[in-house]
Amino acid sequence: MDPIKAAALAREFEGGSKEAFGELYEAYLKPIYNFVYYKTHHKETAEELTAEVFLKAYRSVNSYHSEKGTFQAWIYQIARHAIIDHYRSNKTILNIDDVWDLGSKEDVAKDIENKIMLEKVQKYIQELPSEQRDIIILRVWQDLSYTEIAEIIGKSEASCKMTFSRALKKLRTSMPEAAFALVLALIIRN
Repeated sequence: MDPIKAAALAREFEGGSKEAFGELYEAYLKPIYNFVYYKTHHKETAEELTAEVFLKAYRSVNSYHSEKGTFQAWIYQIARHAIIDHYRSNKTILNIDDVWDLGSKEDVAKDIENKIMLEKVQKYIQELPSEQRDIIILRVWQDLSYTEIAEIIGKSEASCKMTFSRALKKLRTSMPEAAFALVLALIIRN
C-alpha cells in the first residue's frame, strides 16, 4: 500500500472509521499472515493468530497514535506480541516436518518454492535468538526496511542492521554453504 494512503487511512482509523480499518485490513492481512506463518509454520495457527491480531487492533484503536509511528509498525508489533504469547501459552515444541503445510492453492508454486528453501535453512534459523529470527524474517521474507523493523522491534535502525549482520554471520558459520547460499539468494531477490 502506498505509504501516503496508508497514513491517511491510519488517521481515519484513529478517528474511529470502520471503513478505513477495513481498507487497512485488506492491505495488511497477507503480510501479517505471512509473518505469523513464518514464525509458527502452521496454517491454522497462523490464521487464528492473524485474526486475533486484527481483532485486537480493531478493539485497541485508542492505543494507536499516528504521530508515534506507522500503522504498519503498530500492527506488526501486535502480531509479534501475539506470537510470543502463543508460544508462552503453548510450551510444546513441534517438529517442523510434522507441522509444515502449504498455503492457499492460488500460490502453490510459490509456497512449494518457499517450503523447500525454508526447510533447508529452518533448523539453522531456529537456533538464532528470537529477536535475530524476527529481524531476518521481517527483512528477508517480509521485505521491510530497517526503519520499519526498528519501529516494530523497538530498537534503533543501527541496532537492527547490526543484529541482522550478526545473524547472517552466525548463519554463515553454522550452515552448509549451499543452505547459506539460499539465504543470500532470498536477500538479493528481495
